Amino acid sequence: MFIGHFAPAMVAATHPKAPGLGSLFVAGQLVDFGFFGLALAGIENFRITPGITEMVPLDLYDMPYTHSLLGSAVWAAGFALLIWLFTRNRTGALIGGTVVLSHWFLDLLVHAPDLTLAGSPPKMGLRLWDHPMIEMPLELAMTFGALAFFVARTRSIAPSARFALVLLAILLAVFQAVNWFAPEPETADANMMITALIAFAVLSAVAWLVGKTRALKQA
Repeated sequence: MFIGHFAPAMVAATHPKAPGLGSLFVAGQLVDFGFFGLALAGIENFRITPGITEMVPLDLYDMPYTHSLLGSAVWAAGFALLIWLFTRNRTGALIGGTVVLSHWFLDLLVHAPDLTLAGSPPKMGLRLWDHPMIEMPLELAMTFGALAFFVARTRSIAPSARFALVLLAILLAVFQAVNWFAPEPETADANMMITALIAFAVLSAVAWLVGKTRALKQA
């Protein structure tokens, strides 16, 4: 699951008290921001194991602080607290925290058994990464269905709104295509981790621009 993690962000952004779309894009991938950051520091670990799933060669054997349900809940609570401290918007804080927590449940659908409840076995995962003819259309439908939902419930408020929206759609499609069809990495090195962090950041920045150029339609 890559761009599918942004689907809850786009749906949540249509709530009148939700944080901005850029903040919600960060929320959708906050767990992976944390994972790759901790992996760079050697605190969490993964390796490349060709064939571990049909679609993804990542052996995610050590990620208790980000990809356990408890760890994800801590990240969600921290994000919600940050939103509340800056905005005093309790509803927006809860929405942001919920988007963060959605990451674990979406990963549960696709991962090989490598997710945990609190960092120790049993390990869980429904392995849709072994079924690309299910996972790929599901992820695309989730993501672009959520984008269509967001567009239907917002209106343009700036001349650059269409450009920003088209740019976001193109980047979502291109980044996902690279994720699926680029040659498999040979090692889990720093370049790979930094590239992932840059991709998350770029999409969040463009989502911020989309959010600034659109507003909710009046009920």
